[in-house]
Amino acid sequence: MQSQKIDVNKQLQIVVRSGKVALGIKEALDAARFAKCKLLILSSNCPARDRLNIVNYAQQSGVPIFDYPGTSVDLGSACLKHFVVAALTIKEPGDSEILKLAER
Repeated sequence: MQSQKIDVNKQLQIVVRSGKVALGIKEALDAARFAKCKLLILSSNCPARDRLNIVNYAQQSGVPIFDYPGTSVDLGSACLKHFVVAALTIKEPGDSEILKLAER
């Protein structure tokens, strides 16, 4: 069975336009702690202490995490924002296939 390659940046743009997302570390921590999201995306340069806390809470609550290969500047650009985004919380995927990232 051959898996399809997902264009992460394209799916991020779709989910930002059509789904429900929250930007930032504080929102990601709350969502991970209380399992209030379907997927968390962390940039490669997300601060270590925040990353550790988010990952620990996510593991306890069963929330999947995707490690975005780019920096917070890249993630912000991929989300069509003109600022850095270290953590992105996906609450509803909208028309995107972003949740397939959780299957990896």
